[in-house]
Amino acid sequence: MSEPVLSTQAPAPTRREQILAEAARLFAERGFHGVGVDEIGAAVGISGPGLYRHFAGKDAMLAELLVGISGRLLAGGKRRVGEAAENSAGPAAVLGSLIDGHIEFALDDRPLITLHDRELGQLRESDRKLVRQLQRQYVELWVDVVRELRPDATEAQVRASVHAVFGLLNSTPHLGHSSILPGRDDTAALLRRLAHGALEAL
Repeated sequence: MSEPVLSTQAPAPTRREQILAEAARLFAERGFHGVGVDEIGAAVGISGPGLYRHFAGKDAMLAELLVGISGRLLAGGKRRVGEAAENSAGPAAVLGSLIDGHIEFALDDRPLITLHDRELGQLRESDRKLVRQLQRQYVELWVDVVRELRPDATEAQVRASVHAVFGLLNSTPHLGHSSILPGRDDTAALLRRLAHGALEAL
């Protein structure tokens, strides 16, 4: 009897995930105040009021998007650092893994970068503080690795360089979708070279 064929496809997004993805896209395109609940519902094929079975309102969607991505970046960074430690990888390999992880985010979640830049101030103070707390922890992961690689650099220099690399990688929403731009793999390779080059300049 033949072995069953296992599917390699990722699971289909849940309705909640679909709502968040469309909300992120619409908020990024037209601004938080320029999008109504009915429009988000129409984008996923349900009535606006039906969204309230999943979210209390637009504020809750925005909070979950911005807190969520900060949490995912931190969790992914910790996972990469942990895996490197298990494999006895040196700091250069750890940094390379962190850069690759952030590039994936920067290329796959451009609307969330736009949202963070434009709409962070719309969050409740408690949610905004949580985003900042998660971000600080994520920065510390990078700073620890870069300081190990560049022990002659001051902490201020390392922090400034890490933030500069974030600015570089998070510039992807400004790249546009022109056909003259390289493909995704080429863009990722370019961002990778630029990030490494910036940190090697320390």
